[in-house]
Amino acid sequence: MMKAKELREMTTAELESKLADLKKDLFFLRMQHATNQLDNPLQINVVKKDIARIKTVIREKETAI
Repeated sequence: MMKAKELREMTTAELESKLADLKKDLFFLRMQHATNQLDNPLQINVVKKDIARIKTVIREKETAI
């Protein structure tokens, strides 16, 4: 789980990279869930919330400029 404070210290390029990684992770978690291989289904929600946090911080940076 990522903190918003940590995300605000990152550059936009780093945030975009992290966002892409989390989207890949979410895809693989969904695939594991569909095939009943996922141990902790709550992990999907954590990744989704991290994605939302990153998108929020990116939007904050865009509107600040």
